[in-house]
Amino acid sequence: MFEKTLNDLVRGIRNNKKNEAKYISQCVQEIKEELKGDIPNRKAIAIQKLTYLQMLGYDISWAAFNIVEVMSHTRFTNKRIGYLAASQSFHDGTEVVMLATNLIRKDFTSNNQYEAGVALNALANVCTPDLARDLANDLVTLMNSSKPYVRKK
Repeated sequence: MFEKTLNDLVRGIRNNKKNEAKYISQCVQEIKEELKGDIPNRKAIAIQKLTYLQMLGYDISWAAFNIVEVMSHTRFTNKRIGYLAASQSFHDGTEVVMLATNLIRKDFTSNNQYEAGVALNALANVCTPDLARDLANDLVTLMNSSKPYVRKK
C-alpha cells in the first residue's frame, strides 16, 4: 500500500483545485487508515498531513488521541511532529490535554534538551489552568536547569 507524504498531499491539493473537497476527504480517509496501523513513522507522517490540513481550516479534533500517541514516541522527529500538531490543534475544550500531563512531565526531565524544548513550546500553546497547576513545580525546576537552551525556553 502506497502512502502519500506531505509533499504528495500538497501537490495533490494544488492539482485538484476543481475537486479539492473531494480530494481532501479521500486523503482524510487514507490518513485514518494509516493511523490504525502500528508503524510509528507512518503515524507520524499521517499526523504531519493532518496538521497541514488543520492549517488549511479543516477540523482534526477527531485525531487528538493519535496526536498524543505520536507525542509519546521515543524518536525525536516523531515527537516533534506530535507536539507541533498539539500546539496547533489542542484548545481548552480538548479532552486529551490532561492525558498529556505525565508525558510532558517526562519530556521535561529528559536528558535531551530538545525534547524538553518542544514540550515547553507546546505547553505554552495548550496550557490550561489544571495543566499549569500540575506542572508548576516542574517548570520552576526547569528554570534552574544547567542547560542554557532549556532555561531560555
